Amino acid sequence: MPRASPSTNFRSMANTRSAAKRARQMAGRALRNRRVLSRLGSLQKRAAKKSNTEGVRSLISALDKAAKRGIIHKNAANRQKARLNKLLAATSGTPAA
Repeated sequence: MPRASPSTNFRSMANTRSAAKRARQMAGRALRNRRVLSRLGSLQKRAAKKSNTEGVRSLISALDKAAKRGIIHKNAANRQKARLNKLLAATSGTPAA
């Protein structure tokens, strides 16, 4: 597991051992979620720049995985996918389903 940056690597003032463990778990999950969100952003930039079918398909797959894991909301993923498919259909004439 990657180490936390100094700004997020603080000692929590937990009152119980279980609360301290929960704080450690949340720090790791926050790092993981940030990495996924960063990847989604770079995939969106790549798909918008080229507007190619393969880039859009990989972005749709990444959106589905992020929604499945609860990193982004399911409806937000569906909204972004609908917009991508509409953009792709306007440029190429066929949806990327």
